[in-house]
Amino acid sequence: MNTPEVETIVPVALGERSYEIRVSSGGPEGLGRFARVALDATWAGRSCRRGLIVTDENLAASAKPFGDSLRAAGIATTVAVVPPGESSKSLAQASDLYDRLIELRADRHFAIIALGGGVIGDLAGFVAATFTRGVPLLMVPTTLLAQVDSSVGGKVGVNHPRAKNIIGAFHQPVGVWVDVKTLLTLPVREVRCGLAEVVKYGVILDAPFFAELEANVGPILAMDLATIRRIVARSCELKAEVVSRDEREETGLRAVLNFGHTVGHAIEAVAGYGGGFQHGEAVAVGMAAECRIAERLGWVGSDVTHRVVDLLERFGLPTSAPGLDAGALIEAMTRDKKNRDGKIRFVLPREIGRVELTDAAGVDDVRAVLNEWDRGPG
Repeated sequence: MNTPEVETIVPVALGERSYEIRVSSGGPEGLGRFARVALDATWAGRSCRRGLIVTDENLAASAKPFGDSLRAAGIATTVAVVPPGESSKSLAQASDLYDRLIELRADRHFAIIALGGGVIGDLAGFVAATFTRGVPLLMVPTTLLAQVDSSVGGKVGVNHPRAKNIIGAFHQPVGVWVDVKTLLTLPVREVRCGLAEVVKYGVILDAPFFAELEANVGPILAMDLATIRRIVARSCELKAEVVSRDEREETGLRAVLNFGHTVGHAIEAVAGYGGGFQHGEAVAVGMAAECRIAERLGWVGSDVTHRVVDLLERFGLPTSAPGLDAGALIEAMTRDKKNRDGKIRFVLPREIGRVELTDAAGVDDVRAVLNEWDRGPG
């Protein structure tokens, strides 16, 4: 007997750019209906009858049901396949997609559907933001990290060889379709990477949610769909709340979402994009390091650091990166977008559920924490 589909709708309130995140576990069949309603709510999407599904080689064989669902809703699609991995987030790959759109004679009423993880969402979103100065974008994230983080909020972009996400734009999707069943086919490592961002939401905004994660490590790792739907929906609610109040990073509020990312992005840059650390793993190490920096400043006690590190490790995530040169990491941090007046700025915890953007940590504080990785716990 078929069980009824359970879904949660999370609104992202942005005035005329408002949209919905649909969190379900019902398969791709409902995507077309959702897309049609989402597109019809916008000027450019109302007359949209064609689209390009952008995906990677790992998902190419799975794209057909999504295309069939869109076609049934009156949206004919073709598929563009890019290589998997962070190296595809490049201007060269974006240029290849521009070529494809020109071949298809795409116009401003032509949709781009990002089917995949964070790399696909960022790349396809950047192309959608810049082709004819903006075309409708539908996010269909298939990894946990993308579902709870990168698909929501409108930040899109590509990497430069010397800095991650330094080339980008703000381009809100018309809607985000999340089907947590897609997570059941992911490698365990991919799921763990997404859990890093889930933990982040608890640390920065919601102490009860953090405690809920601590209490449900078993069901989460067992991929209990009801539990996964809950943590995905709550993560989306928390991010939507921040994005609605600071869409374009103009008030400083949205900076809280970068907890763990100053150190994390530096790790990715030094280790090499697509190297030894995936994004979620680098952010996990970054959160642990930034908790220790906060501890050195006297902002939090060791109990806070212990809770964060313990939860990350229970989820199977790394909390240090031995072997990476501290000087190179600090140099990479000097290129972080949050910096001001030549000072490295971090988002550091004051307590579980509350963080603050600051430049109070000096280079000596940062270096001391990074050097602990090679000395081991002590």
